[in-house]
Amino acid sequence: MGAFIGLVAGVGLLLIWHGLSNRPRRHRVHRRADRLRESLQQAGLPRMQPIHLHLAQLGSGILGFAVVVVATSSLSVSAIFSLFAAVLPRMWVVRLRNRRQSDLREVWPEVVDNLTSGVRAGLSLPEALAAVGSRGPESIREPFRRFGSDYRASGRFNDSLDRLKASLADPIGDRVCESLRVAREVGGTDLGRLLSTLSGFLREDARTRSELTARQSWSVNAARMAVCAPWLVLLLLATQRETLEAYDRPTGTLILAFGAVVSVSAYRLMVRIGRLPVEKRVLR
Repeated sequence: MGAFIGLVAGVGLLLIWHGLSNRPRRHRVHRRADRLRESLQQAGLPRMQPIHLHLAQLGSGILGFAVVVVATSSLSVSAIFSLFAAVLPRMWVVRLRNRRQSDLREVWPEVVDNLTSGVRAGLSLPEALAAVGSRGPESIREPFRRFGSDYRASGRFNDSLDRLKASLADPIGDRVCESLRVAREVGGTDLGRLLSTLSGFLREDARTRSELTARQSWSVNAARMAVCAPWLVLLLLATQRETLEAYDRPTGTLILAFGAVVSVSAYRLMVRIGRLPVEKRVLR
């Protein structure tokens, strides 16, 4: 009887745990996919889906494994380098995202200046935004061209502005768009002064961040060199038959796995310490 009660209680606790943990796990998966999709958007790859990136990582890992196993004939060394190769597409996306955000940070003051001149010339807000697609910086014209076409087709400013924010996928763009939305809904005669003040703030922020980025770049480069150096040495040593036999044993494989974990953890720690705070999109 006691065993039956214990079994029923255990099944009940299992069902309760399953019911409480199933939904958050599904939400975490969706949030992770949304963050990856936003990273691709911010990297300037709007047509690339998360599944495409995962397939690219899988293909890169298989290719890295094949190249190293042909060069060294060591399965353990090839497996470690295949994991490193699988991370390369994700690092490429992060690099593109950081470069695009840096470029956008430099051109946003000019965009705001174009909006200011358009508003002071008597253009409406939708017309001033659409004019950026022809007069603004070349690197940011396309989203504003799509905004102009969308607004002319629908006539709904808020919906077109939301789509502009989604295509820009930039925190500074969110601030600019929300400022224009509030100005259009509230009205007033201080829009030109507001945009001029915003342009000054953006220039000062870009100048300060560029100086800090130049100063902390050495720490990031040092972290990369510190991580790559021992594995390049291993790749050179792997050309010797005695080294291959040592690392193909269980103890050698365990040492390689432990070294990979330590290298990745140390690299992430060094990059996190030397990384500047990333502005998040809070006005989506």
